[in-house]
Amino acid sequence: MSDLSRRPDDAAVGRALAHESAAQHVTGHALYTDDLVHRTPHVLHAHPVCSPHPHARVTRLDTSRALAVEGVVRVLTADDVPGTNDAGVKHDEPLFPEIVMFVGHAVCWVLGETLEAARLGAEAVEVDYEPLPAIVSLTEAIEAESFQGGQPVVARGDVEQGLAGAAHVFSGVTEMAGQEHFYLETHASLALVDEAGQVFVQSSTQHPTETQEIVAHVLGLDSHHVTVQCLRMGGGFGGKEMQPHGFAAVAALGAVLTGRPVRLRLSRTHDMTMTGKRHGFHAQWRAGFDDDGRLTALEATLTSDGGWSLDLSEPVLARALCHVDNAYWIPHVLLHGRVAHTHKTSQTAFRGFGGPQGMLVVEDVLGRCAPLLGIDPVELRRRNFYVEGQATPYGQVVRHPERVAAAWDQVMTTGEVERRRREIAAFNAAHEHTKRALAVTPVKFGISFNFTAFNQAGALVHVYKDGSVLINHGGTEMGQGLHTKMLQVAATSLGVPLGKVRLAPTRTDKVPNTSATAASSSADLNGGAVKNACEQILSRLRQVDAGRGLPWEDLVREAYFSRVQLWAAGFYRTEGIHWDSTVMRGHPFKYFAYGVAAAEVEVDGFTGAYRTRRVDIVHDVGDSLSPLVDLGQVEGGFVQGVGWLTLEDLRWDESSGPGRGRLTTQAASTYKLPSIGELPDELNVALLEHAHEDGVVYGSKAVGEPPVMLAFAVREALREAAAAFGPDGTSVDLASPATPEAVFWAAERARSAGSDHVVEGLPGAVPDRPDPTAPALHPRSEQADRGTAGG
Repeated sequence: MSDLSRRPDDAAVGRALAHESAAQHVTGHALYTDDLVHRTPHVLHAHPVCSPHPHARVTRLDTSRALAVEGVVRVLTADDVPGTNDAGVKHDEPLFPEIVMFVGHAVCWVLGETLEAARLGAEAVEVDYEPLPAIVSLTEAIEAESFQGGQPVVARGDVEQGLAGAAHVFSGVTEMAGQEHFYLETHASLALVDEAGQVFVQSSTQHPTETQEIVAHVLGLDSHHVTVQCLRMGGGFGGKEMQPHGFAAVAALGAVLTGRPVRLRLSRTHDMTMTGKRHGFHAQWRAGFDDDGRLTALEATLTSDGGWSLDLSEPVLARALCHVDNAYWIPHVLLHGRVAHTHKTSQTAFRGFGGPQGMLVVEDVLGRCAPLLGIDPVELRRRNFYVEGQATPYGQVVRHPERVAAAWDQVMTTGEVERRRREIAAFNAAHEHTKRALAVTPVKFGISFNFTAFNQAGALVHVYKDGSVLINHGGTEMGQGLHTKMLQVAATSLGVPLGKVRLAPTRTDKVPNTSATAASSSADLNGGAVKNACEQILSRLRQVDAGRGLPWEDLVREAYFSRVQLWAAGFYRTEGIHWDSTVMRGHPFKYFAYGVAAAEVEVDGFTGAYRTRRVDIVHDVGDSLSPLVDLGQVEGGFVQGVGWLTLEDLRWDESSGPGRGRLTTQAASTYKLPSIGELPDELNVALLEHAHEDGVVYGSKAVGEPPVMLAFAVREALREAAAAFGPDGTSVDLASPATPEAVFWAAERARSAGSDHVVEGLPGAVPDRPDPTAPALHPRSEQADRGTAGG
């Protein structure tokens, strides 16, 4: 066992503790970025002037009427930028654009003494536009070959040979929508300039270092002139990894030009219409199976909707391609990736970072093909699991594949899956207009950043003369419990009570060059750095103690008077990973996190309305650093995944009318989020036991993103319930999100298959009515003769 993963007796890690700010959260005492406005005098407020066009050239911008509005102090335009007018790391995101690229694109920002003054000033700004052709939908972009960025390929074996030798070949299209982050706290920044000209930005950001770099870039300053602090976030989910930078830059620019603090906080509508979302994907595929139902080959082209700029679309696509296999061994694989360029918000990171979209492709393939193969979907999935010694299509050997099998078996046993499925079959036989189904799906999710350089972290640990401890680390807290875990890691490493340790807000002048709090890696990275700093201090203290066993406070005091350094800068880098993005080969992940979910649903055949009756989950978090936090992450991730797959339906106006390109679901009144009513009647979550992960801080595993994909079980159960309205062997495709409307039309197609005595997906099967919720390119599976690629 490595020193990093070895856990001492009586450790603070492993205890089920409440979130370190839980009491502050529920009492309202926890401060967020925008709360600091009330503690900052003479603040100006920023309001955007947004484009009503999805694609247009700005031909005239007149701010004179705005400046005449009472309370308006200044209007920020491109002419005011002292540095570079760009807020993106790819240099394709002008902060003040000459050509607007989506409805809601801000052409300038008004600063006012009050938010209302700024809003009225924004309304008074006069802008003339020359409309340009706009591509709104993903399918439009594919047809127009409107792509951006690289087009990576993952390949193994010979797909054509694998398909030719397959006993059964199916082809189809899988489409999935995006998702709005809908963090409770919208984007917010507060910037000021001190007496020395130092720019200080409070920002709700997952990536303070990159926010610092972009602010400096826009202002024409070196990074050491800019300090960014993130006190805490009211949610992020990836939406605050890249997108805060431009807003922070606007606030900082305003503060530099006016000499007054500037606050920028987006309204909910502005946040939804101006910021990126989870990428929608389109996948066209061919899959081959042998007579035993084992996958022999998979060919797929995945196209993501990147929106107007690249943002993080390329690494999101790369991770999607690396997760198409999920937990399944596929001998022959050929995967192509493309990023579409559309005139919509720039889609960005979202919990799972492409992994959910990639996994959904293979789960959709298995769910649609199982009935056509005549194999129970539960058995088909289990039959295709990785086993020891097998490697992913990109060349990484799958470590501990037996853990997904162990989690699967535990769910099958504790969830009483076989008994309940027999009961469901009896229920369905007795009920014509209501059907139930129970599906089981696995998760195998790689943990590390795609970009190898990001797999590093720093920490600063201070031990004061009285024995109290203060820690700084490079990760940010967005409610996920990272700070709680870091307190436990520090207390364990130093061997002191938790009450001795306090944590300071994340600041770029304390820990520099940090990576984003993302990729589920923050506890691994920052925990390793905190532990490293603590061990440096301990090694000095041991020399002072010289085996005497002094109490902590006495030892620290003696060390001080002996002029022994009582603080340390810690560092950690993830070992054993490497990745060549040019050929999509290597060992990009430190390890895989595993999980299994079984979900039972009931569907009303008249309306498509459904409820989730019961969900059983077993998830692998290694040796948990903080079990209560991890259980909350599993539950929350699962529910957010259910929202993406079944409820949250982003809609843009794709008409040719004046509203083209407008996001029509721009508030909670039109965008359906999971609520308590969508929770399962019974939710059982267990953490996989005996799952120590060597080489990771105290044997733990990441937990942020992998649970999102546990929600596949709900979607697959809805598919099976809809198919149950037809005869045995009915295969239905199901739109994503699987809203009640989508489920109703899937059930209708199943009923139609029964009345027509055909099975959907076989030649000749045509739905008897259009599906208004189905994707623009309606997916169909086609079974080929042996040895030929059907379709």
